[in-house]
Amino acid sequence: MAKAGQGGLEGIVAALPREKRGPPPVEKWNPPFCGDIDMRIAADGTWFYQKTPIGRPALVKLFASVLKREGDRYFLVTPVEKVGIVVDEVPFLAVELKVAHDARGQVLSFRTNVEDWVEAGPGHGLRFEPEAAGGLKPFVHVRRDLWAKVTRTLFYDLVELGEEQVVDSKPMFGVSSVGEFFAMAEASVVREFA
Repeated sequence: MAKAGQGGLEGIVAALPREKRGPPPVEKWNPPFCGDIDMRIAADGTWFYQKTPIGRPALVKLFASVLKREGDRYFLVTPVEKVGIVVDEVPFLAVELKVAHDARGQVLSFRTNVEDWVEAGPGHGLRFEPEAAGGLKPFVHVRRDLWAKVTRTLFYDLVELGEEQVVDSKPMFGVSSVGEFFAMAEASVVREFA
């Protein structure tokens, strides 16, 4: 694997902006590709560098803030370089759910393992993919084509909040947030297991 820039991991950290005004605008940065580095995000949300877990949460949050997806590949992007990393499934985990009600109706807010809060609804959808062994894997959109897998415990909470609605003339079971309905499965299938 190629080293990123001149200094590997240290070079990436040094090139990152230190502003605290929200996530950096990585979608506007188009630096040259500098190769792949030995960094991986495991399916359980653990970040590894050279096969060793990154133990500093602040460093993981910093890297997460400059993560970019292009097609099926993931990159860490600074204004001056772009390096490829491996993501086993999706880069984040949704680890906490808050349910509130306001003028918009039910509001589902998720906290990720890197401390981002995401409100499901317009611009931040929920999707449910079938698992090979049966069942569903839920995901919530975080930002810039980056998704978080919803933990199994939170998925059970979503099922408890579920309701039936007709979508394209078909009764569906799903969950609502900020006025949007996110279908999980056909209602008849859910009734079989109830």
